[in-house]
Amino acid sequence: MTDNENETRDYVAAPAPNENVIEATEAPPKPPRARVEDAVDPDEPGEKRERDYLEGFLAATPAETPATGAGGELQGAVIEALREIYDPEIPVNIYDLGLIYGVEVDEECDATVTMTLTTPHCPVAETMPGEVEMRVCSVPGIRDAEVVLVWDPPWSPEKMSDEARLELGML
Repeated sequence: MTDNENETRDYVAAPAPNENVIEATEAPPKPPRARVEDAVDPDEPGEKRERDYLEGFLAATPAETPATGAGGELQGAVIEALREIYDPEIPVNIYDLGLIYGVEVDEECDATVTMTLTTPHCPVAETMPGEVEMRVCSVPGIRDAEVVLVWDPPWSPEKMSDEARLELGML
């Protein structure tokens, strides 16, 4: 042995990563487990159970959804019908593609769809508005449909829904 190995060290080196430096001490006591016997019995005198907050919620009847207007049943049905129309060049429906700017259904069950196309020179510029009008008129409860084709604001890929972006691999 050399002289350096027999000498005592005056410094403390950092422990190796695989060295356990925490000394084992007495483990903390485990928390008590919940037992069925500890549950409150609502039939016992002196024990009062609070009223179940879901009882009133479950007993309530849902509010009537108006057929017309924003958020109405007919507006939802028109949007579902628009989701069945696909752009011939892009495999995404025109609603999720962001071509539909607005769907309104008035009190007389007339629908107005405000839409645009990807470009003014779109190959379906002459046929798409007619297809949209025909599809909206086929929704039960819709009396008449009008398609308003607008170019301002112009369509851009930012108008697409997350579902459309995922379908096209843009997410």
